[in-house]
Amino acid sequence: MTSRRRIAIVEGDGIGREVIPVAEAVLARLHPDYEFFPVDVGYGRWERTGCPCADRDIALLKSADAVLFGAITTPPMKDYQSVMLRIRKALDLYANLRPVRGDGFEILIVRENTEGLYSGIEERTDDRATTLRLVTRTGTERIVKAAIALARQRNGLLTIGHKANVLKSDVFFRDICIAEAESAGVSYNDKFIDALSLDLLQHPKNYSVVVTTNMFGDILSDVASYLVGGLGLVPSANIGDEHALFEPVHGSAPDIAGKNVANPIAALRSAAMLLDHLGDPEGSLRIENAIQTVLSAGILTRDLGGSTGTREFGEVVLTALCL
Repeated sequence: MTSRRRIAIVEGDGIGREVIPVAEAVLARLHPDYEFFPVDVGYGRWERTGCPCADRDIALLKSADAVLFGAITTPPMKDYQSVMLRIRKALDLYANLRPVRGDGFEILIVRENTEGLYSGIEERTDDRATTLRLVTRTGTERIVKAAIALARQRNGLLTIGHKANVLKSDVFFRDICIAEAESAGVSYNDKFIDALSLDLLQHPKNYSVVVTTNMFGDILSDVASYLVGGLGLVPSANIGDEHALFEPVHGSAPDIAGKNVANPIAALRSAAMLLDHLGDPEGSLRIENAIQTVLSAGILTRDLGGSTGTREFGEVVLTALCL
């Protein structure tokens, strides 16, 4: 008899507290056998307690079979450390997978998730601030090997995004990626990240799997969301060898938080990725089919030109799951 799956639910801040309950309800409908437990981290927690994320919270996340994560507000304060960066490092979630699927194309952006400009190695004085852009052989090899495996699954082209014409660390990243791709025998090309951002928008059908560094992947996936209707539609997975966390690409959006207008589709699709990761591709497909059924009926949230609220959209998706 298999053990009961335990899913950590992290609503976080802002609209995370609105979209994650929608996604959790769908997971609970499909899997009443799962155990869901909350983990409270983020800026709101810091405002209440002075601690945005404690060691015991990390231990709880590590104890889960998977984490469904909302969004975190990270204020631009000198001494405030990013909760998301801490979690990614503590759980060693080195591969950030961001799929962008549209009419005739299916792009998967594979972002290195623990190094680069988000290394967290920083210092600041009254006269200067320094952030170390860390690119290691170990980090690069494991992210490009993950991307190669995904390109093989798709029988698609691997594109290496970099800025090697300016940054020596990207020469290092590019050369390692090319060596691994050639050794594996996969088809690849490489592009400067700025040119890639434009060409991906103009010719999305030319791309399958894109591997790049941490900040470039963050920006590129936001850019690519334009192809499918915006950030409210794009999910992501943070994968390591032992742990996995699933979250919408969008942030906490404090300007619309608490207004019941946020689009929960990215959170729902993140839940679908979670199910696929846990070995339930059928459940994952049921979530996507329900989303498509609702959208085809003209039921749209505000960002898509409609007027349906976050909770109301979730209720209709739950109904569509039973059709």
